[in-house]
This record gives sequence, structure tokens and C-alpha cells, in this order.
Amino acid sequence: MFLASTEKAMLFCKFATFETNHFINQKNNYLFLFDYNFLIDMKNLFLFLALLVLSVSASAQQNQVQQDSTSTEKLDEVLVKAVRVDANSPITHSNVSKEELAKRNLGQDIPILLNYLPSVVTTSDAGAGIGYTGIRVRGTDATRVNVTINGIPYNDAESQGTFWVNLGDFVSSTESLQLQRGVGTSTNGSGAFGASLNLLTDAFSKEAYGEISTSVGSYNTRRHTVKLSTGLLNDHFEVSGRFSKIDSDGYVDRAFTDLKAFFLQGVYKDDNTLIKAITFGGKEYTYQSWAGLTAEQLREDRRQNPYTYDNETDNYWQDHFQLHWNERFDNNWSTNISLNYTKGKGYFEQYKPEESAADFANLIEDDSDVIVRRWLDNDFYVANANVTYKNNGFEIISGLSYSVYTGDHFGEVIWGSDLAANTDIRDRYYEGDATKNDFSVFSKATFQLSKEITGFVDLQGRFVSYKTNGLNSDRELFVTDADFSFFNPKFGLTYRSGEANSFYASYARANREPNRDDFKAGVTENETLNDIELGWRHNTGKVAVNTNIYYMFYQNQLVLTGELDDVGSPIRATSGKSYRLGLEVDANIKFCNAFSTSTNVALSRNKNRDFTSSIDGELVDLGNTNISFSPDLVIGNALNFFPAENLQLSLLSKYVGEQYMGNIDSSESVLDSYFVSDFNVVYEIKPNKIFKSIVLSALVNNIFNKEYVSNGYFGSFDFDDSSSPTGTTTGYFAGFYPQATTNFLVGATLRF
Repeated sequence: MFLASTEKAMLFCKFATFETNHFINQKNNYLFLFDYNFLIDMKNLFLFLALLVLSVSASAQQNQVQQDSTSTEKLDEVLVKAVRVDANSPITHSNVSKEELAKRNLGQDIPILLNYLPSVVTTSDAGAGIGYTGIRVRGTDATRVNVTINGIPYNDAESQGTFWVNLGDFVSSTESLQLQRGVGTSTNGSGAFGASLNLLTDAFSKEAYGEISTSVGSYNTRRHTVKLSTGLLNDHFEVSGRFSKIDSDGYVDRAFTDLKAFFLQGVYKDDNTLIKAITFGGKEYTYQSWAGLTAEQLREDRRQNPYTYDNETDNYWQDHFQLHWNERFDNNWSTNISLNYTKGKGYFEQYKPEESAADFANLIEDDSDVIVRRWLDNDFYVANANVTYKNNGFEIISGLSYSVYTGDHFGEVIWGSDLAANTDIRDRYYEGDATKNDFSVFSKATFQLSKEITGFVDLQGRFVSYKTNGLNSDRELFVTDADFSFFNPKFGLTYRSGEANSFYASYARANREPNRDDFKAGVTENETLNDIELGWRHNTGKVAVNTNIYYMFYQNQLVLTGELDDVGSPIRATSGKSYRLGLEVDANIKFCNAFSTSTNVALSRNKNRDFTSSIDGELVDLGNTNISFSPDLVIGNALNFFPAENLQLSLLSKYVGEQYMGNIDSSESVLDSYFVSDFNVVYEIKPNKIFKSIVLSALVNNIFNKEYVSNGYFGSFDFDDSSSPTGTTTGYFAGFYPQATTNFLVGATLRF
């Protein structure tokens, strides 16, 4: 079947090449046409790929991304050396370049742009991929995906979540990223329990450039971006920056997003030194849409928003300041020191009708309506340092990371229909603080055991302390003083069989402390994950296949219950013993210069062992149940067609199998499978004057107008029932987050 399909594809390639050349011969008077003979010349394939890379690069011009020297490129990569792995490592991973990200970079958040990677499932509260978006990898939620930016932890220290809404248009300042599935290699910050995602920001530009990008689309979506660089001044200094503004009304009614973002970078470099001072951040203003819809509401009007208060909004400011110093002493030794300070502050505003006086003790009278603001005010400090030694196939990186987080939590009443006599506007009805210290030390080595076998060892010690004091949002005393010490070893071997094949095996352990909400719920024990990976990589140039089997088994895994708290955050509970067993296949096939395909398939079983739950007033042993939000089948596919040197057409498809939103295998918790497709066009014009390039992009999401739901919530409640043997019956409720039907984004990038 595969050979037959391949032969058909080859025939298609020959036909496409003939038709394209015929078209060009007829239309060769057009300015945008170049020499299309490359379509039948294998040598020029590499020239075409180089032109494509340069044409879609957000760095701005054809020769801009050429680095000053090989040594400088290596120094720049040291920023993420401690958290990344190379192509031959025994760690399952995917790399995404700036050029690949640029093709669909029209304003949507980073998780949405990663939707077609293996084992990835994404969702959007507002339905259109802008605002509050989420990512799951191998069924694990975003709090388990360790995210770093230039090696600096990005996950919120307390909630362990990642809030991409605070990084508007950040992909426009991303040089590359790597997604490691499973435990991965050593990380700074919270341990990875499903994946590690590390981002490297823009490399310096040798040449001065300017770039203006704008895009518009459905739901009144607009993105405007300006990028500038001085180029290298006196061969040593560069200053660059980006300013972005993104607005969208959202697919869900009134679920608007208003993002302002910036990125500024100053660089000093010479042959052996690279110093970067970076600041980025911005402000987000979004209308809440995390309430979801009941099944009945979904049938009535899938775009409705249950919130009616005009200012039911989230408002948050976050700014990051990073300093990186990379030094290469000789061909063997190099070092990296990084410092970070992050300031975050903001609130979300809620209207609460007829809250009882007990909820806001002594602040309001019974049955009063109130409007409250719940604030976060936090500071995050990080220091990373590592040293690298390499010689004759042996490389060792050792380093440490230390971070301090301080956060204030408080709420204030800004309006009440019947405030108590002793209550004033802005009175705080709860107030508490938190401090978290996180210290880790690691050493990882890659070494040749023989000509064919490479060994890998990665040892990490991590030491965490977390303290809280004061009242939480429920006006309950919340005092925590917890300390954790973790040892996280990783071992692996890679065997190379000829030039085209390699096989790898690895074992990794990760430990993870509870987050703030877990402590609030009474969870005090850490989680432990053991991850075994077996893989095969095959690469002949035209065909690249990555296949791996994983077995991740947990102790005290905190799984999503399906329920949400009063601010829309998922509630977790300890499941005891559980496991995830899966097969992942990622294939890239280049049938000819004009046609290629990328396909990935993930098959898995995700089970809680001997799971118990309270049903109808008694504790029931349900045996092995499915872990929530963990589909057994996830497929991604991209068909890419290059009819001309400056034109790319891509049909992208995603299938996500049926999944449960809870852990008791209730039919009421089922999230139906869905299959959606997007269509992407990228076309470049190279004028002779003013602009060095004009890149036109278009993206049609969900081209077949599928009405689907990618996320939801599920919970239970007990009520008295005299007909029940126990006198109690358990009822269930569910909510759903509808995703947008057919919608589009079009954009233009002008480079000069």
C-alpha cells in the first residue's frame, strides 16, 4: 500500500513539474518569476530551501541571517545548551525553526502554532487561538510542560502554569524552539512531567534591517508588528527591537483580546564573547471566557458567553529582564552566566450576584451583589551558570540554577449593592503572601563508547522550599511550609547503524512538588515519574522517520479531575499509581522538489490503576480507568506543494481521538473526537526598489467548517435520594469550550 501510494506521488510530482514549467514558459514575462529549472535539478533543491528560509525569516532580509562566524553561532546557542539536546541524543524531541514558525505566524499564540507536532493537543478559551490558549503533550496538561526562554524558567512558580497571553506575538522574536517529549533532559524550574519546551530568542543580525508586519482576519482580528535592527556597529554592537499590538473579538461572544507587547535586545560580541541584554513583556486585557457552555447551551448557540458583566476581565502586566554572558576560552571550554528578573502584577475583575455575608465576612450584608478584584503582585529572580567542556567526542556540561519567587495575593471589593456599615470601597477581604526558593545543580555528559555507540548521562539535584502565610481567596487561613529534595537521573545510549539509521534507549526520572492549589486542597506529597523510551531514527535525505515507544509510570500523579475552581483553573487530585504507554511515529517524505509530506501518529494507553471514587454515597473501586484528557489517538499531517520558487501551499490536518474529561470513565464526561484541516499559503515577491522582500501569507483555519470542541470540564455532586440504597445519588455536570468554525487570517510582511 505504501509503495503504491509512493508511486502515485512520484507520478504527481512529474506531472506537477511538467505543468509548472509549462505555465512558466507561458507566463515568463511576469516580474515575480525566476528560473524554475530548479524543479528538475536536485542540486538546486538546496538553493531553493535556502531561499525559502531567507524569504520567511522575520530577521528581515536575504543576507541578514548569515552569522559573523561559526564560533559566534555556537556562542549564541550556549544560551539553551543546558536545556537542549542534539539530533543524536537518546531523548525524544522535535525542533522547530524560525522559518517554519513564520509561515503561520499571523497573530495566533505559540501553542496553536505547535498544534501539528507529535502528541500535541491545543485549545483556545476564546475559540480562535488568541488570548488564553493551552497545550497538552502526551495527555499531560500545561502545568507539566516545563517552559524555558533562553534557559530561564517561564512557568509560573506557584501555579506551575504557562500563560502565553502575557507573551503576545512572541514567536516573532523566537529564533528556534525544541519540544522534548517525556522527562527530557535537565531543566531549570519545575520538573517536566510530559514535555519540555525551550525557546531561543532572536539571534543578532549582522546587517541593519527594518520590518513591518500586519495581518487581519475573522472576528475583527488584527496584528501589527514593527521590527528594527541597527546591524553590527563597529563589528561588535547591535541593538534590535520589536513592538506588537494584537486585537481580536474572539469566536466566543465578547471574548475579546487586547495585547501590547515588546522585545528589545542589545548585543556585544567578538570572536569569543557574546553578551546579550534583553527585555520583553507587555500588557494583556481579555474578557473572560473560561465558563464554557453546557451541552444544551452548545446546541442553542455555541458562540454565546455566559458572562454578562461588562468588565468581567483579566488585566495583567508582565516584564522580563535578562542578561546573558557567553564566553569561549578555547576550543574545549566555554561558559554561560544568565540573570533574570520578572515583574508581574495584575488582577481579574468579577461580578458576584447575591453573595452571602459569610463569603466576605463583615464586608457586605446578606444577599448583596458585589464586584471584586483579585490581585497578584509578584517578583521572580533567577541566576543560571554553567560550564561546558568538549574534546574528541566527549562533552560535559555542568551548572546550577537558583531562583526566588515572592508573590502577594489579595482581593478587594470595588462595589457592593449593600456594603456593611464599617466597609469601604477597596477594602481587602483577603490577603496573603508566598515565597518559593528553587535550587538545582546538574551535570550531563555525552561520550563515545565506540565508533557506533554514544552514551548519555544526566544527573540533577533539585531542592525546593515553599511558604505561604495569610488568608486565601476563600478567607481561610492558608499556611504552608514545605521542603523537597529531588534526585533526577537520566541515562541513555544511541547506536548508529550506518549513515541512515540510529537506535536509542533511555531511562529518566522526574520528581515534582505540588502547586499552590494542590497545597490548598491538602496535597503535600510530591509526584514521581519514571520514563523509559526506545527509539529508531532513519534519515536518507528524502525520507526521515522518527519512531519511538515510551512507557511513563507514575507514583502519586496529580491528574486533572475535570473540575474547575472559581477562577477557571483545573483542579487536580492524586491518582496513586498510573501509567502512559505509547507509540509515536513522525515521518517527513520529500517525493520531489515540488511535493513533500509530514505525518505524525501517536497511539497510547493512559490508565489510572485501581482507581476509586465516591459514587452514590459509597467508595467504589473502578479498577483501571482512563486518565482524563488523554486521547488514545492523535494524528497530524501536512501536505506541502511548491509550484514555484516563491510560493508554498500547505494543507494541514489534525485528528484527536475521543477522550474523557474525568477519571471515572463516565459517558457524560466524553469529549468527542474531531478532525480539522487548515490551509496555508505563503508567497514572496522581491521588488527591485524600496523593499527587499514582500511576503504575503494567508491561513484558513477549519476549512471544512467543523463544529468541534477541544476542551471542557466535568464534575459530580451528591444529593439526597430516598430511592437510593445509600440515601444518596451522585449527579454529574459537564461544560465545553467550542472552537471556531471556518475562519481566516491574511497578512503581509514588508522587509527593507
